Amino acid sequence: MPDVNNLLWFFFRFSGRVNRSAYVLGFLLLGVVASFPLYQFMRFEGMPGADGWAVLFSASLIISIWGHLAISVKRLHDLDKPGLFAIALAIPVISIIAFVALCVLPGAPGPNGYGAPTNSPR
Repeated sequence: MPDVNNLLWFFFRFSGRVNRSAYVLGFLLLGVVASFPLYQFMRFEGMPGADGWAVLFSASLIISIWGHLAISVKRLHDLDKPGLFAIALAIPVISIIAFVALCVLPGAPGPNGYGAPTNSPR
């Protein structure tokens, strides 16, 4: 079982670095977490309890966006780039190219200005 502090660091903090596989898996997990309440809301639309799923979806979407931003910044750090480049993920066409680049480009070998080699807090 992973340490809670490591999970909090991975999804909610902006320091350190993550490698390609951790980035892709984290991105997929956040997508599933945000999709489940949406699925339930669509399933129960117009029935009692649907409003609760809508609120849960809104909360999970906000958490998911923050998590995506945090792991994207750490992935950029692994490439020895500033986290500010994560703004590119908010531009519609560029976001697809940036996401693919973050998934396939290898990280900088060894320590860099953002910390030790991948998957560790600074």
